[in-house]
Amino acid sequence: MRKLASIQRIKSLEPIEGADAIEKATVLGWQLVVKKGEFRVGDLAVYCEIDSQMPNKPEFEFLRPRGMRIKTARLRGQISQGICFPLSLLPQGFEIAEDADCTEVLGITKYDPPMPASLSGVAKGRFPGFIPKTDETRVQVLQTVLDKYQGTACYITEKLDGSSATYFIKDGEFGVCSKNLELLEDSTNSFWKVAREMNIEEKIRTLGKNIALQGELVGEGIQSNKLRLKGQTVKFFNAFDIDTHSYLSFAQLTSLLDSLGLPMVPVLTTDYQLGNNIEEIVKMSVIKSRITDTVWAEGIVIRPLEEIHNSFLENENLHAGRFTFKAINPEFLLKFGE
Repeated sequence: MRKLASIQRIKSLEPIEGADAIEKATVLGWQLVVKKGEFRVGDLAVYCEIDSQMPNKPEFEFLRPRGMRIKTARLRGQISQGICFPLSLLPQGFEIAEDADCTEVLGITKYDPPMPASLSGVAKGRFPGFIPKTDETRVQVLQTVLDKYQGTACYITEKLDGSSATYFIKDGEFGVCSKNLELLEDSTNSFWKVAREMNIEEKIRTLGKNIALQGELVGEGIQSNKLRLKGQTVKFFNAFDIDTHSYLSFAQLTSLLDSLGLPMVPVLTTDYQLGNNIEEIVKMSVIKSRITDTVWAEGIVIRPLEEIHNSFLENENLHAGRFTFKAINPEFLLKFGE
């Protein structure tokens, strides 16, 4: 579960031009606006990330006009992502320790947009346990990982704002999944409609092995269709060998998709040496989409050209211990109220 609220240290405080009552704070790799004088550098505070859905309590009443949700904001020209609260917000007896998770004790949940009927489908069961779910950690919490793997040869793809889709063959059976469920075939369900339109089952079967392809379902009726596409399609970003329980490398993935005639998410570069400056990586995400160049891209995803998977990454909260993370475009978040 994502650590939406935690005890973190104020790393730095900087003035904001033209602002007397507020200043810029850095917490982890996040930048946010705080009241001037409320915190000092080195102080511990309760930091709540964007996407936090706050409970209906008096101390959070100021968020009611925003639906009790913490979103990206711009104040006096400064982008602010998250909110810092004093430690007094915590219940009496809570042990104060840097990085302690406060999400549950404060009653905070993750905001998830409502899913339209065409995507919800009829559940066949839970997401299969033999395939990792798609999930990317935000770069702002990965300073230790960036320091350790600085200089690693990576590729960068555009992160598409759609709905996660997984298609697989396991022991001869074809399966279709949304982000959290395996779905029964239904002619009105977008995941299945796209599978049939793109002949995904037939194409995967030609491989003669147990494998899963994962991608982003985009187009009309999906996440407000911010890319302004006609119809619906899926752009792939993962291929997972079920038998060896391993992801294909970038070269293997692109070769596989080319052989099957299936589209990949836009590849921005295959020649990126990983840096460890979070602010610079976030700046790299501020781009227009390669699919529709008049709209902001949601962001970028960075992965090594050769897969890295280990316990260190798992301990650092990278999903399934895999080296893969995202940087979300703050201009996208501001434009679409995220």
